[in-house]
Amino acid sequence: MFRFIARRLLQTIPVLLVIITATFFMVRFVPGGPFTSEKALPPEILRNIEAHYGLDQPLWRQYVNYLGQVARGDLGPSFKYTNRSVNEIIGQTLPVSLELGGWALLVALAVGLPLGVLAAVRRNSWLDYACSVIGMIGICVPVYVGGPLFALLFGVYLQWVNVSGWYEGIDRVLPALTLGLAYAAYIMRMTRGGMLEVLGQDYIRTARAKGASEARIVLRHALRGGLLPVVAFLGPAVAGILTGSFVIETVFQIPGLGRQFVISAFSRDYTLILGTVILYATLIVVCNLIVDIAQVWLNPKLKFE
Repeated sequence: MFRFIARRLLQTIPVLLVIITATFFMVRFVPGGPFTSEKALPPEILRNIEAHYGLDQPLWRQYVNYLGQVARGDLGPSFKYTNRSVNEIIGQTLPVSLELGGWALLVALAVGLPLGVLAAVRRNSWLDYACSVIGMIGICVPVYVGGPLFALLFGVYLQWVNVSGWYEGIDRVLPALTLGLAYAAYIMRMTRGGMLEVLGQDYIRTARAKGASEARIVLRHALRGGLLPVVAFLGPAVAGILTGSFVIETVFQIPGLGRQFVISAFSRDYTLILGTVILYATLIVVCNLIVDIAQVWLNPKLKFE
């Protein structure tokens, strides 16, 4: 297993290099710049600012210098926030996104897994159809529609919770519910499909013939194999949840990493965009590695290769 982990970690180096390279040149070719504003700066001031941040150098040299900074763990200074580094901004906003993502993940698993299991066990019943309808609604309604609807219903009309901010514990409810339910729909569908496939296997019929209870069959024999599709889905999903939903954090005015990414994209903050992309890519790689290990643990037929 240790050789497998070491090999996968070594494989991440060229992957991250490609991602950094593509993002670096794409943001540079976008019209406008980090110091472009409605009121144009005098040319001499603009030249001094660009020289301070090294933007007056050839593009290839900027790229090489940035790779050297990243290798040292330095993501560079922010172009939008004066005297603040990208490391500081990520260090302040990432915990907020992690907390939001943690609550959203709990909602997604607490809702999606039980509904998926119930739908598979009661196949073709009214309960199965109801769960399927709920799942399709969750998949078809995007978060940028569900978020404002929840804010309007629970925040404006019922006035149960705040519709924006991140100050009190109650402020976590709406964002976590909106983000978690979106992923719960996918988890429910995948759990149902995985459970139906496992419940049709020969060893399940053998367990029923031996007189095992339905609860034991589902929880002891079928659930472990039925969760394989869910575990595979959770790799990139967890990375997306933990880094924060761009839409959710923007809608509910949450000071997380996702909102900072949106702000940096509009303000052409090159280094903050790159830092966020690098973090997101690293989380995806790490989460996929954890998923591969979990799949081998759940399915003994698989081996580390």
